[in-house]
Amino acid sequence: MIIQPRTRGFICLTAHPEGTAKNVQDQIDYVKSKGKIANGPKKVLVIGASTGFGLSSRIATAFGSDAATVGVFFEKPAAEGKTGTAGWYNTAAFEAAAKDAGLYAASINGDAFSDEIKKQTIDLIKKDLGQVDLVVYSLASPRRTHPKTGVAYSSVLKPIGQPFTDKTVDFHTGVVSDISIAPVENEEDIANTIAVMGGEDWKFWLEDLKAAGVLAEGVKTVAYSYIGPELTYPIYHNGTIGRAKEDLQNTVPVLDDLLKDLHGKAYVSVNKALVTQSSSAIPVVPLYISLLYKVMKEKGIHEGTIEQMQRLFTDRLYTEGEVQLDSEGRIRVDDWEMRADVQEEVSKLWAQATTENLEEISDIKGYRDEFFHLFGFNFNGIDYNADTNELVGVPSIG
Repeated sequence: MIIQPRTRGFICLTAHPEGTAKNVQDQIDYVKSKGKIANGPKKVLVIGASTGFGLSSRIATAFGSDAATVGVFFEKPAAEGKTGTAGWYNTAAFEAAAKDAGLYAASINGDAFSDEIKKQTIDLIKKDLGQVDLVVYSLASPRRTHPKTGVAYSSVLKPIGQPFTDKTVDFHTGVVSDISIAPVENEEDIANTIAVMGGEDWKFWLEDLKAAGVLAEGVKTVAYSYIGPELTYPIYHNGTIGRAKEDLQNTVPVLDDLLKDLHGKAYVSVNKALVTQSSSAIPVVPLYISLLYKVMKEKGIHEGTIEQMQRLFTDRLYTEGEVQLDSEGRIRVDDWEMRADVQEEVSKLWAQATTENLEEISDIKGYRDEFFHLFGFNFNGIDYNADTNELVGVPSIG
């Protein structure tokens, strides 16, 4: 079939297997160019492994540390005349590249919140790897069905206490406008968001993995978070998502205690603002990122997900000595984003941003390209008018 992008808001409804394969290969090439991760992990479980930071974590550990990887995700395979999701094609390309490199790679497709998928994952690890020495938790979902109670929770993206009004942009059209978001009306919305995006499921995973004996001595586990600048605080850091991220951070000492007898350690890594399927859904963030990209690219310090993950594993998690943490006990690979000179310039541009000058003062084109890259589109060298085989399978799944 001929596969073209079809969008609905911040979602692309189609994905291109050749373009997603190029996206994966570009990341692999970057990791290879940086050499090996000294004393890196060798057997890795990535929960939420098919897109964004999770995919880049899998690529960075596999091709930077020759690690065997197990990836868990929830993606839709292709059907005749209908494309699979980007994450499905990403995984197909990753597994093919891993096989060519002689690396073990296996994947499980299903609801990572469920006990059933946890058990399938544990059985696979027992059968093929024995134990894992790194567990990456990178789930991004708007809904969660609790595995113990069966209660379904949905997260909300809202400020707490006061309405929020500020600029936003439709990144497809480049139109800058004001947006107002009403605050949560009750504590239930906050609790539901914490239930979906907080640390409970991360804890459930580590408890089940430990009970099954599949965590290696000295195991590390890391989950991902974001803080951002003060201009996004009302909708993010101080909003419902921020409460969930606070719960994620509060899970770290619980996991440290759980892993103590294995001499294991849990971490939260605060990452840079990047174009992902999740971030594209958050009002204000696309405008902020388009301005941030402009500033960071001009300063020569811009990073994508693979650069972030390569730096996390090489310069933070697997360095000699103690892992560098901030005053709140978090790893910070958003340090370049949050530099004073960067934020000062972004703030100045934010105040100036209008529909008329956006192309000039921001990198909205770069934002748009990165959004479509997530789904395999807008890559040079790929003929998007050519007939393409949509029926690409993931080797370990079929």
